[in-house]
This record gives sequence, structure tokens and C-alpha cells, in this order.
Amino acid sequence: MTKNDQEFLEYLVKSIVDHPDDVRVERKVDEMGVLLTLKVHQQDMGQVVGRQGSTAKSIRTLLRIVGVKNNARVNLKIEEPEGSTHVPRTE
Repeated sequence: MTKNDQEFLEYLVKSIVDHPDDVRVERKVDEMGVLLTLKVHQQDMGQVVGRQGSTAKSIRTLLRIVGVKNNARVNLKIEEPEGSTHVPRTE
């Protein structure tokens, strides 16, 4: 299996953030498919997640399409950076 999904995610995220040198993508493959873990600069979290998670949802949709082309299930995990000001929702 190729790393098209990882390269695509890096290119996409580096295009929308202010600190492209801080973008890191780790790729793990197991029986569930491909897991891409995204790490970005703490100031870029808002740009990656988007309003109400819309950007993150769109990125996941695009990764799903890349996965279908490569016969793989691709999942995205966005890691919260140290010192982030994000407050988890409580429901």
C-alpha cells in the first residue's frame, strides 16, 4: 500500500495553516485500516478544525475518497497540542 493518503494530508494541511513547518503526520496500518495522526502548531488548531468542526469533517471526507481509490479505510485523528486553549464540550 502506498503512502498517498499521508502525503495528501500533509499537502492539504500545510496549505491552510500559518505554521506549515510544524505539521506532522504519523501513519499506522492495522486490521482496521489506516490511521493518520495529525499534529499541528497550537495556533493552527482553529484553522484545521474549523467552525463547528466543518474543516476537519471535510478533510476526513477527502481522506475517505483517497482511501476508496486505494482500497483502504482511512481514519484521521487530530492530536491536541500542548498548551492548546481548546475547551472540550460537555453535554
